[in-house]
Amino acid sequence: MKAEISFKRAEFSDRPFLLALRKSSMDKHLHAAGLKLNDEQHLQRIDEFFEESFLIKYNNKNIGLVKLGMLTDRIHIRQLQIMPEFHNAGIGSKVVRLIKKKAVERTLPVTLNVLLENPAKRLYEREGFITEGQTELEYQMRWHLPQ
Repeated sequence: MKAEISFKRAEFSDRPFLLALRKSSMDKHLHAAGLKLNDEQHLQRIDEFFEESFLIKYNNKNIGLVKLGMLTDRIHIRQLQIMPEFHNAGIGSKVVRLIKKKAVERTLPVTLNVLLENPAKRLYEREGFITEGQTELEYQMRWHLPQ
């Protein structure tokens, strides 16, 4: 059977999963950036732009989150998190390609920020994102529409 990726709008009842996901997928990178967040701080970040949150499902199992800001001048990937046991399985690439496809349909570029120490930066570079800026915490990256 072929593995299927699907999306489902996040609901308030998904917050425990989203907290576990955020801690397992982000704590190491946040710590490397000098940030140690408690559960309440993680939940504040989860609740920010909650209406833009979609669960990533793999064979109908919750394995991640994508939070997309659909802005007038671009699509902004606010968050993309996948459970560590599903890293390096091509799922992140598939999700990013689907976002790029949506961007082409809407003739919009895609932007995102990624922590300096997060190896996900390599995924974004493979998918054609370029670094346009950097703060003390993260890179600002952009994918431009093909000419």
